[in-house]
Amino acid sequence: MPPRAWQRMLSGRRLDLLDPTPMDIEIDDIAHGLAFVARWNGQTVGDFPYSVAEHSVLVEVLFRRMQPKAPVKWQLAALLHDAPEYVIGDMISPVKSAIGPNYDELDQRLTAAIHIRFGLPAVLPKTVKIAIKKADKISAYLEATRIAGFSEAEAEKIFGKPKPEIIEGLDVLLRAPVDARNAFTQRHNDLLAAL
Repeated sequence: MPPRAWQRMLSGRRLDLLDPTPMDIEIDDIAHGLAFVARWNGQTVGDFPYSVAEHSVLVEVLFRRMQPKAPVKWQLAALLHDAPEYVIGDMISPVKSAIGPNYDELDQRLTAAIHIRFGLPAVLPKTVKIAIKKADKISAYLEATRIAGFSEAEAEKIFGKPKPEIIEGLDVLLRAPVDARNAFTQRHNDLLAAL
């Protein structure tokens, strides 16, 4: 028998990781999974791990601040930028580099299925991907300096220094998984309603 390459989701869906289909994607599964995936390999201060769900909400806020005229569909793409991690976990960049192209292929297949499920193109336009990546790096800078023990100088070398007006008033929230899950799901629902 070939090795099992699917995972049973709490929704009852069976997601084939080698051939994911949009019909097997549910936002509740994504939100639940991301709320339990820790960023920074869990090496953050606080009573709760900083979840990918929380990070995704922050990236979407940053994206909107940086791209105030962006259509709602690209805001949704920003929220879902790490959605595949609900099944493959959040690997730090050095681990992704060590694994090589197989990780990227798996991530791309899952991303395409997720995008199609929620009415986005399987592959985002390059300009949108670049804008989301910029928001992601700013989020990483904030997380690094506020909860992951990096000095500002160290974080600036790795992630760049964000413009003060982009990060003004933003907090890196450490919440219980249920609260992170609910925040992610609510933002997703709000964006879908605005499409």
